Amino acid sequence: MRSLPLSVRPAALLVALAALAVPQQVRAEEAPSRKLVEIYRIAPGQHEAFVRLLAQFDEASKEAGIPPRELYVHQDGASWDFMLIQNADYTAEQAAKIGPAFEKRGLPRGARFFVEFRKLIAEHSDTFVEKTTAAAWIKKLEP
Repeated sequence: MRSLPLSVRPAALLVALAALAVPQQVRAEEAPSRKLVEIYRIAPGQHEAFVRLLAQFDEASKEAGIPPRELYVHQDGASWDFMLIQNADYTAEQAAKIGPAFEKRGLPRGARFFVEFRKLIAEHSDTFVEKTTAAAWIKKLEP
């Protein structure tokens, strides 16, 4: 970053941050360890519509060779309604197939996805995590 001219540094930083926010492509033989965890509080009266839309997304994913999201449904406690856990990384083949699978089903994409999906949710959060074990993570601490 220091070797870049000052006028280019903000753009380079934005590109780097954007890369973190989208699924990355992995080779088919690599087992994905990065996961995306999404927690949703649904808009009043939209729970069924939300789950039905997720089912359509999962069908498109299945067609693209992407495993369905793990869906967790709130039972008691905190204020969230649904939690989803999915692989954060796709193979190049999966990434090429997901768009056409969405289009085939008439599912919203891009800006339309943002507008339509947001009608269903009151609040959400998401984060990328690494699926690992305590022993494997401790090994990363060793020089």
